[in-house]
Amino acid sequence: MATSKIKTVPSPVVGTEPAKKTMRDTNVSVANVRSQDYPPTKTSGIKIRGTGAATKGVMARGPMA
Repeated sequence: MATSKIKTVPSPVVGTEPAKKTMRDTNVSVANVRSQDYPPTKTSGIKIRGTGAATKGVMARGPMA
């Protein structure tokens, strides 16, 4: 019989960080105004599935997502 270990995840303590810092770090959007910029576009391509014994690489060209 296999025994599995239960992973413990630290839970944040509410109220320890100042509210102003939390509000500054949070991404909020109202209409067409955002509090933070979007992350930059990925330009390195993506790894594609189903290539088998590919001889020319396994990356698709251009930013796909």
